[in-house]
Amino acid sequence: MGSKAPGWADQWGSGSFSKEDDEKFMAKIGHNNGNASKKMAGVKAAASTGLDKAKTAAQKVKSGTSVGIKWVKNKYQKKTSK
Repeated sequence: MGSKAPGWADQWGSGSFSKEDDEKFMAKIGHNNGNASKKMAGVKAAASTGLDKAKTAAQKVKSGTSVGIKWVKNKYQKKTSK
């Protein structure tokens, strides 16, 4: 009944990398140059702008939902009070 197939760890290893491996990878993809911090600043600014827009949209949805629920509640109360 037992499986003879290798387990996940046997197939993929432990998954841990050394610091040297990380540094080699980062150098290979170009994250160790001086432009990386400038690029990251631009990404952070764009993310901040997107977050502000998302917050504004969420507030509008919350406000609209509240108004809609109050409208339905008032309509229901008028109908049942007759």
